[in-house]
Amino acid sequence: MKALLCHRPGTPDDLTIGELPDPVPGPGQAVVRIEAAALNFFDLLIIAGQYQYKPAYPFSPGAEFAGTVDSLGAGVTGFAAGDRVIGYCGWGAAREKLVIAADKLIKRPPGLDADRAAGLIVTYGTSYYALKDRAALKSGETLAVLGASGGTGLAAVELGKLMGARVIACASSDEKILFAKAHGANDGLNYASHDLRDGLKKLGGDHGIDVVYDPIGDRYAEPALRSLAWYGRYLVVGFAAGQIPKLPLNLVLLKSCDVRGVFWGSWTEREPAAHRANTADLVRWCAEGKLSAHVHAAYPLADAAQALKDIAARKVMGKVVLKP
Repeated sequence: MKALLCHRPGTPDDLTIGELPDPVPGPGQAVVRIEAAALNFFDLLIIAGQYQYKPAYPFSPGAEFAGTVDSLGAGVTGFAAGDRVIGYCGWGAAREKLVIAADKLIKRPPGLDADRAAGLIVTYGTSYYALKDRAALKSGETLAVLGASGGTGLAAVELGKLMGARVIACASSDEKILFAKAHGANDGLNYASHDLRDGLKKLGGDHGIDVVYDPIGDRYAEPALRSLAWYGRYLVVGFAAGQIPKLPLNLVLLKSCDVRGVFWGSWTEREPAAHRANTADLVRWCAEGKLSAHVHAAYPLADAAQALKDIAARKVMGKVVLKP
């Protein structure tokens, strides 16, 4: 089978396509024939050796996928060959076949195509966990989403709207703002052409912003924190803009606000039942058309380097997927 392989820490151009033996499922495992594998910003960090998880070389990037069950190992129940499934594996999905523990798979309902399904688990899973389990977002609250047109940002916009919040989409271009508004955002703020602190202060009014969803960090973090309302919640999701910010804790004191970490990957391992319940909600909503799971583009495996470069250059609105 063909597989996209990372042999050493490097850049997208250092990835190669190699031939590997077809995997064989062990007890409790399934082999899935991959139809689409979604890429995320953290794939850039994993192949550079700069992420929390450091898999042994060689490995394939790609943390989430959609496909069909090819074969099953001993003791697996609830699945059969030919079942349409989605799953989260952390890394390893950018290949034609993947062996994985069967209990990490979730059946894919009719009407949910592989490309959209492949990009559902990580971005929507992260955003749903952030807004529901970490922020306890309530209907009627104001939610500001930074990086609102990217994978996790767009998911936060759509889920925030679905949960009844007033959503402010913050992004680096008017085109991205319009894109986020088309997916449910009530207001928009271009932080490339307008001051983020002043813009959020104006949009938040005297009350302020109840929840900030921040997957980008860097210089945008402190002005976003300053916009919070009394008892506001600032969600630390990631640092796609580069630097890890240092927040002034006097602001946390003066606002009686919370800074809450969102480590979705670790949470899925610590609380697998809650993760499966959340994912079931997301799959149902997507199949019902309540979530777009928008795919920016689908690339063949041979163009994986370009796909990752497009993510790094912030050209992507929604998700990109690879087609093994």
